[in-house]
Amino acid sequence: MPENNVDPASVTELDRCPSSPNCVSSADTGDSHYIAPIAIDGDPDAAWQALKDILTADSSIKITASGEHYIRAEATTRILRFTDDVEFLLKGEERRIDMRSASRVGYSDLGKNRKRMEGIRSEMIDAGVATASQ
Repeated sequence: MPENNVDPASVTELDRCPSSPNCVSSADTGDSHYIAPIAIDGDPDAAWQALKDILTADSSIKITASGEHYIRAEATTRILRFTDDVEFLLKGEERRIDMRSASRVGYSDLGKNRKRMEGIRSEMIDAGVATASQ
């Protein structure tokens, strides 16, 4: 679980996932937890704003901290109402947004965290601010 008292301006990297399979992270390269970052198409600031708009429009996601380059949010699953921690980190010069989604409880998430993040990526592509590959 990300630290809730961390200043968003101080975050420079996302955490790797624990050994359990209920997490995905761009920080876990070469690992089953790995999820590719969102590849930015165009202006990084426009992509960042589009991401904020997408998260805000999703009633299952609540942004709990936001900074110039970092967003921390809580996502609630629809049926069992579990809370998952979601993070995004803008790497503007590298034209990407790193991401992480992890369940707070349990061992398996049945792929929910990966599905959520791929859905957000798809929405960013549909908005014209991201591309399908890094």
